[in-house]
Amino acid sequence: MKLTTANHSRDVAGLRYVYPVLSRRSGGLSIGINFNTNNACNWRCIYCQVPNLKLGAAPQMDFEVLEKELRFFLDYVLNRNFYQDFQVDESNRVIKDIAISGNGEPTSLIEFDRAITLIGDIATEMGVFPASRFVLITNGSLVHRAEVQKGLKKLNQYGGEVWFKFDSATEEGRHLINHAGQSCQLSLRNLKLSAELCHTKLQTCLVDYEGGGLLLSEREALLNLLKKINGDVRLKEILLYTLARPSFQPEAVRLERLSIEVMNEFADQVRQLGFTVSVSV
Repeated sequence: MKLTTANHSRDVAGLRYVYPVLSRRSGGLSIGINFNTNNACNWRCIYCQVPNLKLGAAPQMDFEVLEKELRFFLDYVLNRNFYQDFQVDESNRVIKDIAISGNGEPTSLIEFDRAITLIGDIATEMGVFPASRFVLITNGSLVHRAEVQKGLKKLNQYGGEVWFKFDSATEEGRHLINHAGQSCQLSLRNLKLSAELCHTKLQTCLVDYEGGGLLLSEREALLNLLKKINGDVRLKEILLYTLARPSFQPEAVRLERLSIEVMNEFADQVRQLGFTVSVSV
């Protein structure tokens, strides 16, 4: 089987928690950790590629299985035939990061901080950290919880970083795109908390909904929000991306990816505010 950027199956390696990805945003091999093996999330983003997504939290973690799988898989990549078995191009034969992402909101895991510590310790012991990044991909909705903050402090100790989702700066856009119950104001508060606890990047997925392109109202709201937080939040990097794979949500037929021209135009506007911006299409 050939691993490509179009295949982000959590089952590709036949494991419960660990899976490999060729990531556009990471720029190479990312080892994913899926806490939400029950396909449960507290948001429902209309571009989400998780099938049978349901409302809920991550199930209880089997830490013994997670440790066994992660040790096995890192050894497979570092010392055995992973790259040959998955036909990975020579240019991608390096671990860019270990990313906690998966099929739902990972910070909903009970004992979240324990999982961060386990992954960090194993990756350090096996020589993956600090050369590779330790990434948490999150919608940020639970950062106000003490146990999540404890986990972010641990993540920071391993030199990790948070990729904090912020797709819309309007209440209407958040409801449409993310089905998020949390207001922009509360999300901003959590973003500031995250940035104080761990190196944080803001990630924004921009999509064309029903042929509307990147709406002027959404564009201006995002730019105004970034102006507002610049200097107030320890945030210097913005990750912009658009659709790469089909959504498994009911709105899929209404979604299109944005063109590279539109993405780059918006990226330039964000750069003018003083942020570093990367674009993935």
